[in-house]
Amino acid sequence: MTRLLNAVRARLRHVDDAAGERGSIALYFAIITLAALVMAGFVIDGGAALATRERAADLATQAARAGADALTPASLRGQPSGLQANPAAAQAAADRLLQAAGASGIVTVSGDQVTVKVTVHRSAVILSAVGLNDISQTASASATAIYGGTTQDGG
Repeated sequence: MTRLLNAVRARLRHVDDAAGERGSIALYFAIITLAALVMAGFVIDGGAALATRERAADLATQAARAGADALTPASLRGQPSGLQANPAAAQAAADRLLQAAGASGIVTVSGDQVTVKVTVHRSAVILSAVGLNDISQTASASATAIYGGTTQDGG
């Protein structure tokens, strides 16, 4: 009888030891899943932020060129080195381009140089779950009105 009792006690001890580790894999899985989601957020939303930054730079360059192309009629009749942008027309041309692209910006005209600072708004997809909602980016570019064109020698 003692042998049977000892055998039952030994088995119950083994069951108690195994019960102490129940659910430990679930905790490990939850931590790994959370880490994987955060990493996916950095990859996806980080890539979107980089693409938004590049789009802002592209729009700033285009808007500055559009503004620099809006020249005053008087400067067109003068010397080629005296080209000047028409401030109102440059502002309107750059604003039209930015509005069509769905971005906002500030246009500054100084003589023959037009500078545009553009902000492209974008919301985070995954990282918004942890409080990072806005991944908007800003870029600026300048363009100068020049006479004629430039050519590149070579191949």
